[in-house]
Amino acid sequence: MKQFTTGDLNKQVGDVTDAASREPVVLTRHNKPRFVLMSYEHYERMRTGGDPRRAYHISEMPDEHVALFDEALDRLARGEGYDDEP
Repeated sequence: MKQFTTGDLNKQVGDVTDAASREPVVLTRHNKPRFVLMSYEHYERMRTGGDPRRAYHISEMPDEHVALFDEALDRLARGEGYDDEP
């Protein structure tokens, strides 16, 4: 996540809002995070739960995800993986 100072927002509003249109950005003041600026679409996805991505604790992971995770671990254990992918 990119960071800008609140002063940057005053001086470079175009750069800051361009960055925020792609991903949330942190606005700092006195070297401390103070605000997050993001696109309205990103905000709505967060607010309504419309973002399909989700993190699970391993004990709560759906069975189909457990199977995919196990398969990936098995491939890595056999020495297959990132280097084999195009």
